[in-house]
Amino acid sequence: MHGPRCSPLLCFPCFPCFPFLAAALALAACDAPPRARQEAGPAASSAAPLPAQAAPPQAGPTRVAVEARAMGTSLLLAAYTSEAMDEAAIRARLDKAIAEIRRLEGLMTTWRPDSELSRVNAAAGKGAVEVSPESLAVIEKSLWISERSEGVFDVTFEAMHGLWKFDEDIDDNVPRKEDVERARALIDHRQIKIDRARRTVMLGKPGMRMSLGGIAKGYAVDAAARVLRGEGLTSFFVQAGGDLYIAGKKPDGSPWRAGVRDPRGKDANDYFAMIEVEDHAFSTAGDYERSFIKDGRRYHHIIDPRTGFPATASRSVTIWAKDALTADAVDDAAFILGAEKGLALVESIEDCGAVIVDRNNKVWVSKRLEGKVEVLRQPTDGL
Repeated sequence: MHGPRCSPLLCFPCFPCFPFLAAALALAACDAPPRARQEAGPAASSAAPLPAQAAPPQAGPTRVAVEARAMGTSLLLAAYTSEAMDEAAIRARLDKAIAEIRRLEGLMTTWRPDSELSRVNAAAGKGAVEVSPESLAVIEKSLWISERSEGVFDVTFEAMHGLWKFDEDIDDNVPRKEDVERARALIDHRQIKIDRARRTVMLGKPGMRMSLGGIAKGYAVDAAARVLRGEGLTSFFVQAGGDLYIAGKKPDGSPWRAGVRDPRGKDANDYFAMIEVEDHAFSTAGDYERSFIKDGRRYHHIIDPRTGFPATASRSVTIWAKDALTADAVDDAAFILGAEKGLALVESIEDCGAVIVDRNNKVWVSKRLEGKVEVLRQPTDGL
């Protein structure tokens, strides 16, 4: 799975489905020999295991990584062994964090008719549905970013479901404008009615639908990070698709480094900027994932609710924030708003920064990231 031994900055196997951060998701994989990505470090040697009595002592902390799938994307969690925790102990804690992500998926997915979100959608225009504190928190966060972003982030965009097909059923059929307008009439975050005391949610109009696909992964990443901190880990990362939280520093005291993907680069390992990260999250919205090109125009999955068509102001937006939920909430909004309004939004949020590649391939860096982002080169141009 690996190529030649990597440099400190260029290290990680290819994950073509991940929206960004080829380097970020590797972070500390340079010491990993060529073997399955579940393991890394000296313990992952491909040589036959020695008898227990002849096993050499550990040379130092070993990177332990676990991969899984949940929330329709790939998960990667990693931490290092220590004197207090061996590989088995670390792996058990990473598995516990993955179980928490899957528990949250069961509450918020729209792919299961018995999920809380599916029940809210089924009752649209009819009545309120009681939900868990977790679902309520994510829905409230979605309303927070809707209000701050001129409504361009709107979880009721699910009314467009079936018109655009960018998931496993991707095809290049562009829907008719009249069909888009008919569905767009049901997009309105102001019709989400919340009763905090009763912990209920209701959609005001029949036919409305809600999806938390643009924000729930950030919440799940934060929840997994809380599990790991509660289990005594202080240096780790949790990644779910394009959402990433990085805790602490590596065992040698060096910082984790994250790479921002070139939106027109050759693959997911091609990045144009780097940043050191500690106790912060990243989330990227890009027009290069789940997309197709037709008649000289790129169509992608980030829909502007003001038009019902894919947003056109940006190529990619990477958000740096104190928590993954905020980063996940802000990236799509900033992407749709474009560089100037997007940066204004970012600067209005405490401890939040952004790297934006606009439609003309210009790179914009927010004030909070000035001096922290190293732009290695200009992103590749092209359609």
